[in-house]
Amino acid sequence: MNCTFHMEFVFQKWVLAFFFSFCLLFSAALSVEGIKGNSKVRAVNLGGWLVIEGWIKPSLFDGILNGDMLDGTEVQFKSVTLQKYVSAENGGGSNVSVSRDIPSSWETFRLWRVSEKEFQLRSTQGQFWTCEGQGSSVSATTDAPATNETFNIERLYNSSRVHIKLQSGIYLQALTESQITADYQGTPGWDDNAATFEMTIVLNNLNGDFQLVNGYGHAKAKEVLEEHRNSFITRDDFYFISTHGINAVRIPVGWWIAFDPDPPAPFIGGSLAALDNAFSWAHTYNIKCIIDLHAAPGSQNGMEHSASRDGSVDWPKSQDNIDKTVDVIDFLASRYADHPALLGIELLNEPSAAGVPLDILVSYYQNGYETVRKYSPTAYVIVCQRIGNADPLELYQANIGFSNVVVDLHYYNLFDTFFVNMSSAQNIDYIYKSREAQLQQLNNASGPLLFIGEWVNEWNVTSGSEQDYQSFGKAQLDVYNAASFGWAYWTIKNDRKHWDFEWNIKNNYLQFSSSPRSYDSDVIFFLLLTCSYLFLHHIL
Repeated sequence: MNCTFHMEFVFQKWVLAFFFSFCLLFSAALSVEGIKGNSKVRAVNLGGWLVIEGWIKPSLFDGILNGDMLDGTEVQFKSVTLQKYVSAENGGGSNVSVSRDIPSSWETFRLWRVSEKEFQLRSTQGQFWTCEGQGSSVSATTDAPATNETFNIERLYNSSRVHIKLQSGIYLQALTESQITADYQGTPGWDDNAATFEMTIVLNNLNGDFQLVNGYGHAKAKEVLEEHRNSFITRDDFYFISTHGINAVRIPVGWWIAFDPDPPAPFIGGSLAALDNAFSWAHTYNIKCIIDLHAAPGSQNGMEHSASRDGSVDWPKSQDNIDKTVDVIDFLASRYADHPALLGIELLNEPSAAGVPLDILVSYYQNGYETVRKYSPTAYVIVCQRIGNADPLELYQANIGFSNVVVDLHYYNLFDTFFVNMSSAQNIDYIYKSREAQLQQLNNASGPLLFIGEWVNEWNVTSGSEQDYQSFGKAQLDVYNAASFGWAYWTIKNDRKHWDFEWNIKNNYLQFSSSPRSYDSDVIFFLLLTCSYLFLHHIL
């Protein structure tokens, strides 16, 4: 009898220990170090604040004269007399002709804006138009533009007709198909003459920091950016998100922040002080901060949110660019490693799969990880998946670091023709089936945690009702809440309302409480302990 009692007692202790250990492991598996309240990261991005994206707040660009000819604008020129398009032969590296009936890549040039009317013209291969002076022909043979590569473009009001002249005042003309020469006599009129061209703006989709500052000029741009940084995100925004289920912010910054208060031209100082404010506000409201290097020297993806000048992806082409980026991470880690609000540092946002080779990216990520670890043994080091045709598993297999490494994956039902004709139901079904399957695969992969660092309650559905949007938001929350690190909504404020987190919350389009997977880890822990108690009580 005593032996039986002893065996039951030992069994009960073993069961209790098992359940207690299980509960601890389960709770730990659902938690992120440093996050209180919610077990994992539920964040919002502060996009468009310290790295400019014109589509988020278009009014920032309203005061720029000649605003459709900013840095990176793609243009084509057609001679009105020859009825042929101007072309950089072989895409650059030789002469400029006027010989094409149909424009394509060789006939398309990217603007580098010097002033309201002065521009440099870059060919497909990267060389700039150049002309030595009066009587000389134009070629596309210079890699680094200066005076001989700067042209004044005069536009006829409310027309596509333009004249192009040298700094000396001599106008270019197209007399033959083989070349453009700087030898027009006098000042041309706007009739059909050899110095008149039709200019077509092919693409004008870059509205970032580079375009804003070069568009306004330094003095005016400084005023615009100071007002924007002081008003776009404030302490009140941190209070709002702290009272609506958000426990972290992801803050995009540009590489020039490390050179504040006097960053290299054309960038404007002041973003570092704004970031300091964000950390202070976050600490006040018990919110954690993820610093996200959104823009690297030379641009890692050619987009405006990487502060690209003309769409080129030059970051991986120069070891100096990469070394400078590591230095920026060093600066940020050393400055904020001991701040109680720091949760992690994201080493690079959305590198291009087409432009950034994996081996270069992984080497940088490994160096970035070691750089952060010099200052903090626990801060999360976040590495972003390449955008485009890239498998996120490539980063799980890269051995980037030993502890607290996170892979950032961005999920949008946009930007791809695959989603164009999808109905509301098909979009939601895609979230529950395809996205959830990939998320589970990555959650189960050994190594880094998974972070859905950007997603939004918007799609290509043009006739979605309020209920459709609520269902779409619920589906995303259902699935993304399972990510082992958490998620971050893009973005806190936006001119387009469905991208605007505050608008979605205030108008009930995004409903956190509707997600069955948003339980707090403490609640789950309590439930498991209760179950273990009831089980033991039953067997006793």
